[in-house]
Amino acid sequence: MIARRMYDFPATVWRNPFEEMERMSRQLGLLTNAMLGSPGRPFSPAGVFPAVNITEDKDKYYVRAELPGLKSDEIVLQVNGRNLSISGERKFQSEGENAKYHRREREEGRFSRIIELPGDINADSVEANMVNGVLTVVISKSEASKPKQITVK
Repeated sequence: MIARRMYDFPATVWRNPFEEMERMSRQLGLLTNAMLGSPGRPFSPAGVFPAVNITEDKDKYYVRAELPGLKSDEIVLQVNGRNLSISGERKFQSEGENAKYHRREREEGRFSRIIELPGDINADSVEANMVNGVLTVVISKSEASKPKQITVK
């Protein structure tokens, strides 16, 4: 058996791990754009509509959703278990068949969003109103999900 000395092993070049991660990230981006986007134009997924904020206090959950351009009678709300469903349809005035878009970020069509709330709700106590394109839904918590103070004996 021949003993190898340390200097007999091939030399390795030290590589910066961050440069390697950057290279892999660029390759993954190219692959993603090739699969989902068009050549020369990066793929960008549509935003989630409607954008929402969810808050709570001791007794209620508050869901605020941005729905610009919609009227209250164009929105369908449903509660099921812990879920609030917001759906409807956005329609825009046609620009005409000869219109040339330079950028189109506003989408039209049907939308539906299901929001899972953090606790059980009282489906019989839901209020909703729309002011300046912001839908506010106030949902009472069920008695089981409300915090209870326990007396220590």
